[in-house]
Amino acid sequence: MRIMTWNLWWRFGPWADRQKAILAVLRELRPDVVGLQEVWAVGGENLAGWLAGELGLHWAWAASPASERWQRRIGEPGVEIGNAVLSRWPVLESEALHLPAPPDLDDGRLALYARLAAPAHPVPFFTVHLTSQLHLSAVRGRQVTALAEFVAAHRAGTDFPPVVTGDFNAWPDSDEVRRFGGVRTAPVVPGQVFFDAWEYADPAAPSATWDNANPYVHPGLGPSVRVDYIHVGAPAGPDGIGTVLAAHRAGAGPVDGVWPSDHAAVVADLADGGPPGSPSVG
Repeated sequence: MRIMTWNLWWRFGPWADRQKAILAVLRELRPDVVGLQEVWAVGGENLAGWLAGELGLHWAWAASPASERWQRRIGEPGVEIGNAVLSRWPVLESEALHLPAPPDLDDGRLALYARLAAPAHPVPFFTVHLTSQLHLSAVRGRQVTALAEFVAAHRAGTDFPPVVTGDFNAWPDSDEVRRFGGVRTAPVVPGQVFFDAWEYADPAAPSATWDNANPYVHPGLGPSVRVDYIHVGAPAGPDGIGTVLAAHRAGAGPVDGVWPSDHAAVVADLADGGPPGSPSVG
């Protein structure tokens, strides 16, 4: 089972050209499930819906309750921002969580849950977008607490471990990422821990998803770093379902001269519980 997470940079920059580049990357990788952040919707059009239609996938979407705070940044009223899930399998149910933040800092960050009707076991899948300001680790800490509790409330009823994707806007050794994982410090929910899929990547492979090589990344915001994650509940399910097999970056360069987003994507292949030798991707 191929899982992917990607922040699509909303309607910033040359978004119409970037949209085509995003599709090209997804078409080449052929993921089974994708968690997307900074997805736009306007006038009956939805980027996630368009991608799903082009790729033959199912989809779920949740709009931010504070899209107007983003609209002021591009001077384009009426455009919504939100999270989305693309899935090779039907979405059985979905629910969104508005993540906590102080009123003056609340720009409507979300976690989106979707239960996916994968053939062997339903998959409890989540995608999240945390507050971005560098100095707001404490706010992100509150948000991962809410996220972990949200996961705990929706993970039952399947042997497949929960899969949590998204842009955490935090470094791998940050308090908030460690707290959510629950491996290097006490977990939010007793007994609920997650493996960072990148731990299974080639140690020599480039890891930064916020990369100064990308022309859309402002170098003044710090060095290149990985801020996008695929977390998989631990331990794995029966017969190893949900075990991370490999991980790598994607979308980390231009497509026909256009960078798809200001973030690179993370891709992970998981054991899916299908018959030995059966294809898990495509």
